[in-house]
Amino acid sequence: MVSSEERNLALLSHVLCIIIGVIAPLIIWLIKKDESAYVAEHAKESLNFQISMIIYSFVAGLLCFAVIGFVLLPLVGLFALICIIIATVRASKGQIYEYPLTIRLIK
Repeated sequence: MVSSEERNLALLSHVLCIIIGVIAPLIIWLIKKDESAYVAEHAKESLNFQISMIIYSFVAGLLCFAVIGFVLLPLVGLFALICIIIATVRASKGQIYEYPLTIRLIK
């Protein structure tokens, strides 16, 4: 059973990424990784996703020199926003969510 505080922290680890990016899940994960497996899993997944989106955005930015990046860059942003919304809803329901296309650097 997941407490409402754990659900709120898991939810924040996803939704705050829209505002402050990779910093929010990193702080939440570092603080709560030993206290709550549920919060740690969501924060770690969100952190890995944000790192992956930074990498994908960098590659799309480089591809702007080949013009295709101008199409890919907004698509990466839209994809990230949609995934963050889905993850936030799942976290609020007490479910674990795995982001698609994520490079899992933090285990």
